[in-house]
Amino acid sequence: MRDVAKLANVSQSTVSRVLNDRTDGIPIGEETRQRVLDAVQQLGYYPNLHAGSLRGQKTRMIAMMIADIANPFYHPLVRAVQDVARTHQYDVMVANTDHTREGEHLFCESMIRRPVDGVIMVPYHLTDDDIDRVITRTGVAVAALGQHITHPQVDVVFTNGALLVYEAMRWLFEQKGHRRIGFIGVTTQFLAGERRRQAFLEAMAEVGLAQPEEYFQQGDWSAESGLHAMRSLLALPSPPTAVFACNDLMAIGAMEAVGQQGLRIPQDVAVIGFDNVPAASWVRPRLTTIAQYPEQMGAVLAEALFQRIDGNKREPALRVEVPCQFIEREST
Repeated sequence: MRDVAKLANVSQSTVSRVLNDRTDGIPIGEETRQRVLDAVQQLGYYPNLHAGSLRGQKTRMIAMMIADIANPFYHPLVRAVQDVARTHQYDVMVANTDHTREGEHLFCESMIRRPVDGVIMVPYHLTDDDIDRVITRTGVAVAALGQHITHPQVDVVFTNGALLVYEAMRWLFEQKGHRRIGFIGVTTQFLAGERRRQAFLEAMAEVGLAQPEEYFQQGDWSAESGLHAMRSLLALPSPPTAVFACNDLMAIGAMEAVGQQGLRIPQDVAVIGFDNVPAASWVRPRLTTIAQYPEQMGAVLAEALFQRIDGNKREPALRVEVPCQFIEREST
């Protein structure tokens, strides 16, 4: 910083004010500001963020916990968070948990050991008590994606995807005439998947369809698991004529299995997914799905988080629903 101040012919305090975008009541002219920025670029100077955090209690860093960095659903979510963080001059550290309880708890332990100013998380296994421990130990601001989180200090964004699953299953029955409908889900430890299964069961009960147990196959959110689940469904003596998968990756894997058997979509088997990842419109036939909007979710989460970082300690916390949308394509 001394070198920057000398090259720009200003004081070190002026350099600090320019780099931290503050004036402390002392106006800084645009010409002076530009001289400082030019000196910074010429010298390749990077402020010591750790030292700054010790003085100002700000790390200029937020952490983000996601379940699977390979899943394209998370790409626009992370990008939206990064875009908002950049406007606040913050960096984003992203952690991947592989959908595991252990991974989520390791993330919490890391947040206790390593200071950040805020956390955005997509928790599948963490409870309110787990998150409360992080807040109590660190005082960090937290925002989460998932309606099962009800902590009074955690801003939450959620979707009511289960309602769209219910309506989509009724549509398969009433508009498309399907009576044998299979389900590719995940273990009950994943609350989002369980809510979708319950919505499926409710729709089937209301139209009077008692689907056999073997019509329910279990995957792990991956395309490969969807392929294996669909193979099991197609091997049944009376296979389903339509299948709903709890996410698009499993649905795309299921479509691959149908093609491997020499069957046609949707003439022999109709397929519906959930998420509307980019590949849903790239596969052929294009995948009918229930669209979520991760860009909007990420932006809302990040804006809510930075309000807390900036001192808005509201209680009760925000709960913002981002609507889903049913998108009919050629796979049905």
